[in-house]
Amino acid sequence: MSAIVVFDIDGVIRDVGNSYRRALADTVSKFTNDAYRPTAVEIDMLKNEGIWNNDWEASQELIYRYFESQGQTRSQLNLDYDKIVAYFQTKYRGTDPVNWNGYICDEPILASLEYFDALTAANIPWGFFSGATRGSASYILERRLGLTAPVLVAMEDAPGKPDPHGLFMAVAKLGQQYEQTERLPIVYVGDTVADMHTVINARSQQPNRQAIAVGVLPPHILAQASQIDSYRQNLIQAGASVVLDRIGELTPDLITSVQGIGIKPA
Repeated sequence: MSAIVVFDIDGVIRDVGNSYRRALADTVSKFTNDAYRPTAVEIDMLKNEGIWNNDWEASQELIYRYFESQGQTRSQLNLDYDKIVAYFQTKYRGTDPVNWNGYICDEPILASLEYFDALTAANIPWGFFSGATRGSASYILERRLGLTAPVLVAMEDAPGKPDPHGLFMAVAKLGQQYEQTERLPIVYVGDTVADMHTVINARSQQPNRQAIAVGVLPPHILAQASQIDSYRQNLIQAGASVVLDRIGELTPDLITSVQGIGIKPA
């Protein structure tokens, strides 16, 4: 074994440009009385601050910032976070709590079952650490992608990124399935500044364990050529050793030569 690989889900395994991000924009629009709907660029700008991995909290923050731009203070607004979350979920999961009928149902999948089979065949332990809820993450990984009970640390299990506790939890779970993983490098694959900062924080908390951040460009960025270079540079500046266009480029051979991806590009 050459490394343990842990994947983020949103923007890496599934395209959330027209689901999570759409629900975020819908929610901000709803709670600003349709006065403000954030653009994809504005959402990226917020995400690039590195602390808004949770889209419920990101929605609330953009609502606050809109009203602050109109001269109101946060204490005047008295926003109800639970109502923000509930509305967001009616858009993302849908209105039927049992048979989901929201935006999640149409999320394009960015990886394949064969990709993970190839990692397993190469004796590479792999799992997931995501800020998504366990229900949402399991829906994508098991029902849509076809994985069987993969190692998963979700929102309910650990503090949000960039806290690395959830990453360590995923690594520990994989260590229970594979022998002699204690000294293997950790590769974390994500698409946001918060994901890269998670690896930086992991290094500071466990300095004797090599941790490598691999960035992946999310589909909404790949669709806008003018933003690719700046988004790539943001991830590199945040700690990515390499930034790939899509998850499939992180092949078993590249992972096996883990020292190669552990070196920052010039």
